[in-house]
Order: sequence, then C-alpha cells, then structure tokens
Amino acid sequence: MTDFLPLFPLKLVAFPGEELNLHIFEPRYKQLIRECEQNGTTFGLPAFLDNEVMDFGTEIELIKIVKKGSDGSMDIKTRGLGIFKIHEYYSIISDKLYSGGDIKRITGNENGDPLLYFKILDLTEQLFEYLSIKKDIPNDRADFSTYEMAHHVGFSIEQEYKFLTIGDELNRQEFMVEHLENLIPIVKDMERLRKRVEMNGHFKNIIPPV
Repeated sequence: MTDFLPLFPLKLVAFPGEELNLHIFEPRYKQLIRECEQNGTTFGLPAFLDNEVMDFGTEIELIKIVKKGSDGSMDIKTRGLGIFKIHEYYSIISDKLYSGGDIKRITGNENGDPLLYFKILDLTEQLFEYLSIKKDIPNDRADFSTYEMAHHVGFSIEQEYKFLTIGDELNRQEFMVEHLENLIPIVKDMERLRKRVEMNGHFKNIIPPV
C-alpha cells in the first residue's frame, strides 16, 4: 500500500533524525511549505542526482519557519523522519505548483552491533586526526545511529545515497566500516605526501652512506 507525499527534490541526501535548515524562495516550494505549516503535513526530500529524481528519499517534517521575507521567501528548520521509496512520481499535480509521488515508507531492523559502533567511532577519530578535523562525535560509543555519522565520514553524495537505500542498521554499519577502512590509508598517504612536500626547499642533514 502506498501513500501520497508532496516532493521537494534537492541535490543532497538527508537522513532520519537530521535537522536541516533550508532557504525557500521558489514559488512551488513556498506553496508547499505554507501548506505544511497550515495543515501540519510532511513532505518528501528525494535526492536529485545526475539530473534525475532518485527513487529513495527522506520524509521531512517542518519544525519552524524562522524568517519570512517580503517576497514570500522563508528560512525554515526541518527534521528528517524516515526513509521512503517512490513508486510513482508526478512532476505535475492538479492545482499544485510542486511535484509529488506515491511512496512506500521503508522500515527495517534498527539494531546494530555494539562492537561495530565502537569500530566506526575509532576509525572516524583516526580519519579526523589525519585530516586535522575537530568535530564532536557521539559520546556513547555503543548507542547511536549510523545516520548520525553519515555526513562526517567522507562519503561522496553518491555514497550517501547508496547508504540511504540500505534498510538494515547492521548492513549500514558494515558499509560504513568498509568505507572508512578503504579511505583512511588513502588519507594517511596524502598526509605523508604533504609532509614530504613541505620539506622540499629546507636544508637537510644528509649523512653519506660511506
């Protein structure tokens, strides 16, 4: 069974639980957000990649309209709720400016492996150290969602979309661990190269082999 959901395609991937700030200025989306405010309804944010609306997206709830401009533009706060898959996409809806689709909400096993959570955070800390990045990560190393880390582990937008389509938390953990294990050696080698480049032009104490 499917439900209808207004759609707001964007060139990004949003995840459940994520708080997303958006600037709304196009007439079709100003109409959409006004209806969400008036009716307490949600909308879908499917990724728009390679000039195409993708099948999977995240259902979004409007938290607050922070600012309204004289031209009707809005700055809004939103939150991701859950994943859906589009079964039928409608670029035009009667008497509406925005698009929509018949969607099915995706549910899966949200229980991950506590040991893999530890591993993900350990690998992320290594990545941050090599990149000299200072970011907060979850304090409880055994109780968080991989969605919380998905924007912070160096995924490309294509990888973020693939991650979004994985319905099981254990599989998401394994996907993230594999990505980090592949990425860290590359970043480590880049750091070594950076240090070597920085040394070029410096005087060196060379000890002859003989």
